[in-house]
Amino acid sequence: MDLPVDEWKSYLFQKWSLLPKSIQVTISTAETLSDIFLHTSSLLQSEDEMFLKRLSRGYLVGKDPNAPLFYREKGNKKFQEKDYMGATVLYSKGVSHSRPNTEDISLCYANRSAALFHLGQYETCLKDIIRAQMHRYPERLQPKLILRKADCLVTLGRLQEASQTISDLERNLAANPTLAASQFQILQRTLSRLKMQVQEKENLTETFPEALTKAFEDMDLREENEQISSASSSVSLCTDPLKGRYLIATKDILPGELLVKENAFVSVLNPGEMPPLCHGLESKWDTRVTNWDLYCHRCLKHTLAPVPCCGCSYAKYCSQECMQQAWDLYHSVECSLGGLLLTLGVFCHVALRSTLLARFEDVDNVIKKLCGEISNKDMCLPESKNLMQTLSDDLGGESEENGETLETPIPGCDINGKYENNYHAVFNLLPHTENHSPQHKFLCALSVSALCRQLEAASLQTLTTGLKSSQPKAAMTPGLCQELHFWGVAMLRHVLQLQCNAQAVTTIQQTGSNNNVVTNSRQLRLATGIFPVVSLLNHSCSPNTSVSFRSTVASIRASEHIGKGQEILHCYGPHESRMGVAERQQKLRSQYFFDCNCAACQNEKPRPAAGPRWEAFCCNRCRALMQGADVLSCDNTSCTEAVSRDHLVSRLRDLQQQVGMARKLLRNGKLERAIQLLSGCQRDAESFLSAEHSMVGEIEDDLAQAYATLGDWQKSATHLQKSLQVVEVRHGPSSVEMGHELFKLAQILFNGFAIPEALNTIQEAEKVLLVHYGPWNDEIQELQKMKSYLLDLPPIPAGPSV
Repeated sequence: MDLPVDEWKSYLFQKWSLLPKSIQVTISTAETLSDIFLHTSSLLQSEDEMFLKRLSRGYLVGKDPNAPLFYREKGNKKFQEKDYMGATVLYSKGVSHSRPNTEDISLCYANRSAALFHLGQYETCLKDIIRAQMHRYPERLQPKLILRKADCLVTLGRLQEASQTISDLERNLAANPTLAASQFQILQRTLSRLKMQVQEKENLTETFPEALTKAFEDMDLREENEQISSASSSVSLCTDPLKGRYLIATKDILPGELLVKENAFVSVLNPGEMPPLCHGLESKWDTRVTNWDLYCHRCLKHTLAPVPCCGCSYAKYCSQECMQQAWDLYHSVECSLGGLLLTLGVFCHVALRSTLLARFEDVDNVIKKLCGEISNKDMCLPESKNLMQTLSDDLGGESEENGETLETPIPGCDINGKYENNYHAVFNLLPHTENHSPQHKFLCALSVSALCRQLEAASLQTLTTGLKSSQPKAAMTPGLCQELHFWGVAMLRHVLQLQCNAQAVTTIQQTGSNNNVVTNSRQLRLATGIFPVVSLLNHSCSPNTSVSFRSTVASIRASEHIGKGQEILHCYGPHESRMGVAERQQKLRSQYFFDCNCAACQNEKPRPAAGPRWEAFCCNRCRALMQGADVLSCDNTSCTEAVSRDHLVSRLRDLQQQVGMARKLLRNGKLERAIQLLSGCQRDAESFLSAEHSMVGEIEDDLAQAYATLGDWQKSATHLQKSLQVVEVRHGPSSVEMGHELFKLAQILFNGFAIPEALNTIQEAEKVLLVHYGPWNDEIQELQKMKSYLLDLPPIPAGPSV
């Protein structure tokens, strides 16, 4: 997903292996990105481009005139089954393949409005009704659509608009009596019902206040940092020869304090499962739901009713405004390249979009310098001191005052020493060129070169349209070849940067069916973005911050008390609660090119042979932990039990398989059989797994879900409390994982009317989740509603004394 598809990677690695040794050495020893790109791009042959085009054509990203009918019929079937969410997604796929101002698109919009109406999405339903009418919805079907509009307006309490809509429809029906008698009677009955509803609502005393702004909107930074945009005044930017740039606390920071709130400089929605085109109707028009169907391709907001690009079927947006902004900023170039970008991977897509966004900043001097001196070794070596000085000079990083030259001490800062979320900061993120393997650099450089060839074919003129320039365009664009080389080197730099500087934008996605009374959730990787300020944070396997996302905005909060002068630390992925020190070190070294020396790695004792408690086996006789390599012995000196590790691992695999079967039964509503199977799994787990083993916690969590579905809240709470113990041992009492489990327990206690216990758990869950997410989080808002409801209940009268 991040890198090109396997077929293209295999093709290029094979091409690399067949290159003469001298050419491999030339590319491997090239000292600049410019040289790497120049040598590699000269090797791109027409047969390579043809192979890449064949791969790209495997993705259905254009408008297919036969697809709208297919998706509409599939959606109608879901609608008849009362699966309105499934119908909505399928109608949206039909909309994406429809041309503007056609009956196809109007019918898909109208059908989607019906599904949205049944989902209670009345405002969105109204928007789709308007869209259907804008795209020439057939006159013969208008009455049904207008009735739905009136129904929405009545439900929303917009009674004057509803009355006007009903009156207009009555006049139209009287003037054009073309409907069959049976249809006319149905319309008349519906009109009469709506008119009565309007009258009833008009006679009611208003009991609800006007729509309020969101009660728990996330707070902005209390005081903006003068040195670092998007950061609070509680942090300061420093630099060190060994660890580079980093942030420290300028005062004592409390848990939950917002330290960074940054909008992504660039982000690209991850496509999820995007299978290439296969033979056959069902596989050609895929009905599976992916990220691309549910989230805006510009702002990443979740949307049930996306608005598609007029030129392709893959780009979808939450509104017309988002679509237009995306088109103006980058999609006018990307629109025709959808299949190619899917083939080359998300990193290439992010690199292209970064350079397209650079057009809207004042980067004239960088363009001139890079184009004019592209063969200059010092200029082109990204990590060289001369480049940093040159870029500082070009972007205002140096100035002359009274004949003295003032150097910017920290890369990426402007003349005033301020670090901002802009292309200059992005460009100064290190690509670590010297650490990437020659094959990887060859793969990236040839992929970028192929992309540049496509851009050239589609007219590179679009890349420079809209540049802010203080000079005439002819003076700043020295020629197509040099300009193409400049953009290629810039994109190659960004692709290499992303291995260490890409930020996975995540969201919390609810899982399970809509009938679940207890909400399960999982973290979903939604997009890949570049956040220049967030990239300033160094890694720790035991970080003192937590990151969350809302749309394209990243929020960094203190997850614990941070003392004045302490470094602000972020986890890049390998966390002490998820893996041992050796595994963490290996992952960080291979992806980020450094040996971690954080407190967790320094203080962590070598992992005992038993492993952490959430992975440990226990003695079947005395329940003590088992330790050893190939043969495990009981840790209790008075016990002589011994067993092979392979045997225990095999038992664990069998147990996991049984739990998987039980979960399938749960999903299919066969609760009693699921509970019976899970209870057997529970007994089996107790015989050879540590009480804090993650598998034990998962079984307890599944049992809690099963009993909650049956409405046995007391048993459900008992099992979930056992699961909580496992989560706390592994992740800690203040972890975000603990917060999600406490939220589930609060739901169970609330539904079971265990009022004191529910209120206490709500308070615990709020305390943990506020630290990690801030007050806008959906789970926190739900906790607030539960608490308000319980506190508003009349006191329960005491029963007779016994």
